[in-house]
Amino acid sequence: MKMIKAIIRPEKVTEVLAELGDAGFPAITKIDVAGRGKQRGVKVGNIHYDELPKELLLIVVEDEVKDDVVKIIIKNARTGEEGTFGDGKIFITDVEEAYTISDGSKGL
Repeated sequence: MKMIKAIIRPEKVTEVLAELGDAGFPAITKIDVAGRGKQRGVKVGNIHYDELPKELLLIVVEDEVKDDVVKIIIKNARTGEEGTFGDGKIFITDVEEAYTISDGSKGL
């Protein structure tokens, strides 16, 4: 299993969640976060915004569908054809085990 952590623009969340749900990946945790990337925030006039609002999506999937989920996120979270700074980042980590709390079953 893999955990996909996607940090994306808030205005792209609805689009990404809809496409993931339509593709058969409805189980997602969404967290409001703030941060900055390589661009170190944004400067608008004389004001520098060090931390920008983002959304963190956490999705655990079987190894064989990881690439499909990543492609869906990239396609729907990117702004414009080429994308722009601040569109986000995706991190993938291994998940050793998962349990459902209600019945104690192991796995997804």
